[in-house]
Amino acid sequence: MTVFGTEMHIVTFNFVVIEIVMFLYQLQYYLYRPQDKQRSWFLVLLLLLIFYNITGGLFPDPNIPIPIVLQNILAYAGGFAVASYVPYYFYKGFELDDIRFHALYGVPLFLLLPFFIFFVVIYAIDQNLDKAIDYGVIIPFFYSFVILVAIAKAIWKKYRKRTQQNNIVEIIALYAAILPWVSMTIIAYFHLSQLLEVLLTNGGFIFISILFFTRYISKARREYEQLIGANNQSNIYFHENCKVYQLTSREIEIVELIKAGNKYREIAEILFISERTVTTHVQNIYQKINVSSKVALIQKLEQKVHLSLYEG
Repeated sequence: MTVFGTEMHIVTFNFVVIEIVMFLYQLQYYLYRPQDKQRSWFLVLLLLLIFYNITGGLFPDPNIPIPIVLQNILAYAGGFAVASYVPYYFYKGFELDDIRFHALYGVPLFLLLPFFIFFVVIYAIDQNLDKAIDYGVIIPFFYSFVILVAIAKAIWKKYRKRTQQNNIVEIIALYAAILPWVSMTIIAYFHLSQLLEVLLTNGGFIFISILFFTRYISKARREYEQLIGANNQSNIYFHENCKVYQLTSREIEIVELIKAGNKYREIAEILFISERTVTTHVQNIYQKINVSSKVALIQKLEQKVHLSLYEG
């Protein structure tokens, strides 16, 4: 079943829509935090997959005003681009250092170079697609198994010492994610249907997406726990420093209200004292701690206690 009178299967179309929405959603987060490398690598993968699904779904179609030769080159370019990027994504995104050679050198040599020679140069000259597939996919076909073994070994080496249940699940998900990608050259060689091709490749992307989001959730939890721990630690330092600097109970109350963002007038209303009295207390606090601003006051009180202060 195709859509809009094109060659694109409705399943392919649905994947394209979902992936475009995901891309735009993740892009806004990346623009907010451009230093987030994990998200940038995921965005590149999404973009390549969208290109692959669109070109593979629409081309070749004689009704589209683009030469059939160029349509076929673009369609196969999408598949080769995705298959070539996946090892790099696993190398960087999952820190699989053992596949560095394949990600940086093996893929360009054994995947991209055969594509350029047979699908771009030779096919553009003789326009024989079957010949381009027969010869252009041979090396990538066998190299796919090499990559599969290399990634599988790298995953096992990294995770074999982690026996927790969540790590075992992650290992299984990683293996499930790489299998569809390495099968792309097999799909191209045997001319499998668009539906089967889309289900296999996008199925692998589903596993990668699950891994991406679960890792981010775990990272967010760790950052939150670290933040809570840092706040608790700073509170401990705060109260210890108040003792070190011999602040009175009233002065501590005023400092805590300053920390909460209250102005002198608001502090006076809360403590039922005059604003001038608050100012006098603050000046005494500044003198004891040897600071001249609210920011410096809070920073100094939340720093780790120095033993020299006790000794002095």
